[in-house]
Amino acid sequence: MAVVTNTFQSTSAVGNREELSDVVNRITPEDTPIYSSIGTSSAKSTNPEWEVDVLAAPGANVQLEGDTFDFAAITPPVRVGNHTQILRKDWVVSNTQDAVDNAGRNEKTKEVKLKRGIELRKDVEFSIVSNVASVAGATRVSGGLPSWYTSNVSRGATGANGGFSSGVTTVASAGTKRAFTKTLLDTTMQAAYQSGANVKRAVVSPYVKSVFTTFMSDSNVASFRYAASTGSNTILATADVYEGDFGKVMIIPNRVMAGSAAVASNVHLIDPDMLSWKWLRKIANVKDLANVSDAKKGVLLGEGALCVKNEAGLGVVADVFGLTAST
Repeated sequence: MAVVTNTFQSTSAVGNREELSDVVNRITPEDTPIYSSIGTSSAKSTNPEWEVDVLAAPGANVQLEGDTFDFAAITPPVRVGNHTQILRKDWVVSNTQDAVDNAGRNEKTKEVKLKRGIELRKDVEFSIVSNVASVAGATRVSGGLPSWYTSNVSRGATGANGGFSSGVTTVASAGTKRAFTKTLLDTTMQAAYQSGANVKRAVVSPYVKSVFTTFMSDSNVASFRYAASTGSNTILATADVYEGDFGKVMIIPNRVMAGSAAVASNVHLIDPDMLSWKWLRKIANVKDLANVSDAKKGVLLGEGALCVKNEAGLGVVADVFGLTAST
């Protein structure tokens, strides 16, 4: 094979653009299954509070005809609350970079801002599933779900509950890790049902979701497991519905929980009506940043806290192997 002498070939060219897709494929998952399902509300202070009330236990109610009335004392609701956490993402892009023809445009200011916004939502999700205590003061922390559970809890040996007390939540103590089993799920679902909870979702790490699938080899439950219809709600795309003795529960994998063994070790049994995220300041672009350079700066900032309306309406199977069969 030969080419004509002095043929200028593409391998010698220096100005050819690389063949890159102008659609940037973001590898980082964007789904936030808990935050996306629980709804939001407004906070009016850095320490939003709410009241938790309970019904009296049912009992025999037989009265004497013509009896004189007695009036029972009223037990006031319990007052609980959380502390708002400030979440922030920032960036700076040179004006030259904004001006050049960038393949994919992923390094442009607008695209960086979009990416940071997605990352902030995922940070909210991480805050919700993390075993962190609420903290007051200048550097406030929103107490995560694991720090609230006290009622419908299954823990490994030596594990201990956290809970709300004296204005803050405390972290749960890790117990001995064990495999996630159908028995653990059913037992905790029963405890939640007896407490009055209406658990609708079990949010789990991706590995635990794969363990759940193995439950279906049991001929007693195989016929009750089916894929959840996605409809317009894409967070259910990989969910299964498990119909047990105490209602239907959607098993939803959460990629945010795959980051560490501590976060992956909890199976969150959730009624979305019992949770919300209270925004004191919704995520927004900070305006009027001082600019003393040949670049564009940007800051996205939000401040909010998890609201657990009544932790007795939730449940958790804690201390399970969440990343692998042994971690």
